[in-house]
Amino acid sequence: MTAAVRCVTVLGSTGSVGTSTLDVIAHHPERYRVHALTAHTSREALLAQCLVHRPEVAVLACETDAAWLRGELQAAGVTTGVAAGAEALCEVARDGAADTVMAAIVGGAGLLPALAAARAGKRVLLANKEALVMSGALFMDAVAASGATLLPIDSEHNAIYQCLPAKHRGGLSRHGVSQLLLTASGGPLRHLDSAALERVTPAEACAHPNWSMGRKISVDSATLMNKGLELIEACWLFDAAPEQVQVVVHPQSVVHSMAAYNDGSVIAQMGNPDMRTPIAYGLAWPERIDAGVKPLDLFQVARLDFERPDEARFPCLRLAREAMLAGGTAPAVLNAANEVAVEAFLDHRLGFAAIARVVEDVLEDQPMAKALDLETIIAADRRARAAAVQRVTHHGALRR
Repeated sequence: MTAAVRCVTVLGSTGSVGTSTLDVIAHHPERYRVHALTAHTSREALLAQCLVHRPEVAVLACETDAAWLRGELQAAGVTTGVAAGAEALCEVARDGAADTVMAAIVGGAGLLPALAAARAGKRVLLANKEALVMSGALFMDAVAASGATLLPIDSEHNAIYQCLPAKHRGGLSRHGVSQLLLTASGGPLRHLDSAALERVTPAEACAHPNWSMGRKISVDSATLMNKGLELIEACWLFDAAPEQVQVVVHPQSVVHSMAAYNDGSVIAQMGNPDMRTPIAYGLAWPERIDAGVKPLDLFQVARLDFERPDEARFPCLRLAREAMLAGGTAPAVLNAANEVAVEAFLDHRLGFAAIARVVEDVLEDQPMAKALDLETIIAADRRARAAAVQRVTHHGALRR
């Protein structure tokens, strides 16, 4: 029996996850059709994707870029409709013409469209961890209420999903699971001492040894904030307490994560470090399809190393765990402060080690509230960003 064609919207199509998603789709034209593509400001890249995939809709952040794209597509004889703005993102995310939404917009900007897709009952392929970091309870409630299918695409969470029983909600202990082991490559700076970390440049922080990623997530990997955000995400995805999630530094990035069971078993998911594997899993679930990924050669890998993370040199992991334990708007504040600090670091306005200092200052200074609704979360996000800008100025002045 031939599988029905799935119509896919890719939010953040010009980023690393978005382009990998389109690569997998291109390998299976009989199974998938692209309905909508969105980008922030990468209008040339989005134009190239529209010329190849011919989506029904394309969305950019501002109308000026949208008008340019509209003109280029018309000149090429392509009938793709073009829209602009945050509301247009939410509209394509909930559009009934697509049944699958890849949520791959980086940062807090991805929250509203990902939530719109969840509320619309889509198959949501979640590559935007900030949606759960900022609004975990609201997001999971939306999934339950709409009957959406939520499939994690981050390689670590996708690995855990594959290692757990099919029905794992209601607490891990009910299913015989004692711990989730979330692997981390450690990034390119894991061997540097504290003094050397003060002098790290953006180019050095972004030189990830295993994964091809955008600049923001590469810096998060280097500070271990990415793993902290993933710890928070894992708690919401798998109904786990923070103490049930152990981060394990694994430099080879071959074991993507593990689940430990009460009987002493540890089930691991392994593979080459290529995002097309979890993307293909999410697109085809519960089936398996060719992802275009080279098979894992264990003889070439030869060895697997595991280490404890050093939270003294990389305090962002500790800060994320503390924010999850505090609950309420604390994770949203953590995320907002980190986004501002990372942007300042990439712009050479803040030192690498000061990223964690900015985040900790903002967490200490900001009032926290119960995250009862989206308005409360967004307000906390805005206040935290404003506070982080001030702390960046302070720490930047100290650096000079």
